[in-house]
Amino acid sequence: MREDGKWRCTSMRAVALTSLTKAETELRELRSAGAVFGLLNVDDEFFVIIRPGPAGTRLLLSDATAALDYDIADEVLEELDADIDADDLEDADPFEEGDLGLLSDIGLPAAVLGVILDESDLAVDEQLHRIASEMGFDEQLTAALPRRGR
Repeated sequence: MREDGKWRCTSMRAVALTSLTKAETELRELRSAGAVFGLLNVDDEFFVIIRPGPAGTRLLLSDATAALDYDIADEVLEELDADIDADDLEDADPFEEGDLGLLSDIGLPAAVLGVILDESDLAVDEQLHRIASEMGFDEQLTAALPRRGR
């Protein structure tokens, strides 16, 4: 979240990675005067950006084909009212679904987010760090992430 021009990052509970409703509730509970959004890295397979707001929640799913194996990805597609049949996902290459402009008013233009998503050689965590770097909070994101292997 960003308040008074400064970014603050906190880790979300693990349950947020399994339920869109739980992730959205957790973000809404943060109560901030500034911008609040969540970057969910699900099993290093795909990510979801969630940005709750008064007019509804804006969403972006980095890989719609993840809906075949992950309930949260399926929930995102459902919430987006995406007209995508499961059979169409079976043989599809990964593709994003949702609002590329959901962070444009706070520092990440849709075109830049699109370029990051197109960089298929980047791992999910690398894509999320690119987003954070472009927006100016990579240091805070790194500090908030749980330490792996320690």
